[in-house]
Amino acid sequence: MIVAGFGCRSGATLDSFRDALALAGKGHSVTALAAPADRERLLAPLADALGLPFIPVPPDALAAVTTATASRASFAARGTGSVAEAAALAAAGPDACLLTPRHIASDRRATCAIAKGNPE
Repeated sequence: MIVAGFGCRSGATLDSFRDALALAGKGHSVTALAAPADRERLLAPLADALGLPFIPVPPDALAAVTTATASRASFAARGTGSVAEAAALAAAGPDACLLTPRHIASDRRATCAIAKGNPE
């Protein structure tokens, strides 16, 4: 499974998510999208447009993941260095690895990171 994890501000748009995914996802065949559970309504249009499942990630799972990026804003808001990286890794499952660190959309409203999970 290859998961695109997202972090975002409340004003993020479909274009914000598409831009972040285009930057982070180059060369990767994403099979699922993930983000904090409370952002599902913002990501649903992208998941629908791409025909991919959305994996909601609970807050405790985000905080349990060690990320490559260390953003103070992300730590303050969600208890993790990168919401996008943490969402991708948590959704991809145990022993997942980060394929790309977070990339920031040009409007700075969304971030995306890609993680690969081990086949079960």
